[in-house]
Amino acid sequence: MNITIKRFDRYKQPQHIEMAYKIETEGLTLLQALQRIKSTIDPTLTFKSGCKSGICGTCGVRVNGKEQLACGYKVQDGDVIEALNYHTLKRDLVVDKSHALDSLARAKAYLGSYQKANITIEEEKRIELQSDCILCSSCFCACPVMAVNSDFLGPFALTRVYRYAMDRREANPKEAIDAIQKNGVWDCTLCGECTVACPQGINPKMDIMNLRSLSAQYGYNDPNFATMSFGVDFGNGFGF
Repeated sequence: MNITIKRFDRYKQPQHIEMAYKIETEGLTLLQALQRIKSTIDPTLTFKSGCKSGICGTCGVRVNGKEQLACGYKVQDGDVIEALNYHTLKRDLVVDKSHALDSLARAKAYLGSYQKANITIEEEKRIELQSDCILCSSCFCACPVMAVNSDFLGPFALTRVYRYAMDRREANPKEAIDAIQKNGVWDCTLCGECTVACPQGINPKMDIMNLRSLSAQYGYNDPNFATMSFGVDFGNGFGF
């Protein structure tokens, strides 16, 4: 079985290279294959892993252009492995996720103002799936908006905003809704790539649509609407 790994080393020239590796044993997860390569073929290969059971999100990479957790993906002959998009490369398959994680603070994606509340089973179920996010950055990496706007908050931050906005223990959900109006909820193209990429089965696209509805309830609307053209221009700055 042959796989190709796109590697990176800022201290070497060229910095970006593709290296092919032959693995004798089939049926391995990608993480097991990477460990096999490092221990028996090339000790300089650099990657990250944590729980090895799909919980921590540390081992996220791209395989054949799609986001995968290395600990859960079964490696196939001809696979091409590379680091996640839209992150600063540190070395080989290791990236700096600090910019993506900073979006949580910018979006105020946390319990801001606590109030005591009795949560029903139904209310708990409403935000249960969003609470399963492991911050693997797969949705962030899959988002095409990041290619044109690096300040976009990104799918997992917006999903987490929705999770807390719907939590009755949050006394002031408007504070987070205010924070996602710029480079946030209206900048999403609703393409659904984040939903496809999520290993936890979360649907950030739907969460963002729900956040748009919540935003409307707080008096916000899509700022792009005023510049849309419907084929006839009536002037007055509306673009109709």
